[in-house]
Amino acid sequence: MRVGLFVTCLVDLMRPSIGFAALRLLEAAGCEVVVPPAQTCCGQPGYNSGDQKAAKALALKVIEEFEGCDYVVLPSGSCAGMIRVHYPALFKDNPAVIESIKRLSTRTYELTDFLVNVAKLQNIPGNYSGSLTYHDSCSGLREMGVQAQPRALLARMPGVKLTEMRESTTCCGFGGTFSVKFGEISTRMADNKCEHIDQTGAGAIVAGDLGCLMNIEGRLRRRGDLDTCVLHIAEVLAGEDICK
Repeated sequence: MRVGLFVTCLVDLMRPSIGFAALRLLEAAGCEVVVPPAQTCCGQPGYNSGDQKAAKALALKVIEEFEGCDYVVLPSGSCAGMIRVHYPALFKDNPAVIESIKRLSTRTYELTDFLVNVAKLQNIPGNYSGSLTYHDSCSGLREMGVQAQPRALLARMPGVKLTEMRESTTCCGFGGTFSVKFGEISTRMADNKCEHIDQTGAGAIVAGDLGCLMNIEGRLRRRGDLDTCVLHIAEVLAGEDICK
């Protein structure tokens, strides 16, 4: 399979190790991976802020860059959801491009969903050892149906002890511009999430979206928790025990 890796702008700018981890996992699954060098943003920030013109321009750029790929894979449920769910809605009244949009949408996957249901990865290259708990990011869960997939992959790692937190599917309070517009509500939601993480006693919090992880880690550190490791699922599956 020829797979286009959409790194996402947040990963590229803030934590590129996630992109390299995703690349390693896709190669471990036997995929030929291409990473278009001019890729930038999926258009989600503009779309969520009401700037449909910018979102459409970026969507057309994505179509062009990933043309020729059998699949497009992203280490982010929210960015994958933007392409899978919102691109077709953006162009529903544009017959000139709607078919291209639909083709892109149907072959776009969140990373763990692709590894489990398409590539069927069996041998996990990482050797993480320790306790962790998993946060289900909103868009990945509700738009892409990602919940069992990351847990199925973690279950194949003998050193992992997964302890489920209370309300793992409840929002962490980030929500992109939500955390800016409704700061006090966002902070309370993040505090609730941090309390639930603490109650598990796990050494690490893991999720599939970097936006959530940055929000959670920021709140953990402000509350005085300097020890809980904050990891993307790709880093756990592909890497070594980087918490120690």
